[in-house]
Amino acid sequence: MTTTSPTPIPTTDLTIIQVLMSDPRVAPLLRELGDEYSTRYGRDAHTELARYPDEEFTAPYGGALLLLLQHGDPVAGGAFRRYDGTTAELKRIWTHSAHRRRGLARRVVAALEHEAAGRGYRRIHLTTGPRQPEARALYLTTGYTPLFDTGADPETIGPLPFEKHLRPAPPQREAAGL
Repeated sequence: MTTTSPTPIPTTDLTIIQVLMSDPRVAPLLRELGDEYSTRYGRDAHTELARYPDEEFTAPYGGALLLLLQHGDPVAGGAFRRYDGTTAELKRIWTHSAHRRRGLARRVVAALEHEAAGRGYRRIHLTTGPRQPEARALYLTTGYTPLFDTGADPETIGPLPFEKHLRPAPPQREAAGL
């Protein structure tokens, strides 16, 4: 049996945009995320995804929602919300099922970290479920510190917490002559 790796997507084909939760391009991805969580955990996860008000993922409330587009179509995304004065909390990281295993989630996480650092956050906090080994691996390989015993059975822990300290964003240069 021969397996092939998915074809990497050239960077020039991808665009990251910031949108509101009400953007129609967000709904199908969140629906798929909710369906997947419901299947993995055996209960309706759509309510959990709606737990936080949409406003928490907007700039005035300290958050952001980013979509990764390929030729204008959403293929991945994620968000952060204010956790405390210096910490952002990653939420709703997803990749469309037809576009997985291409490094897209890594790009989304990096973009979220960059955006959070640019807003003055110095730390990222997140949790992922014990039945999401792909997410656990993503965070471990992108420099997040597990705040749990990695040798323990994830099912005995519950949500798996991680953190990452961010480098301060470089200062913005003022436009010449302004």
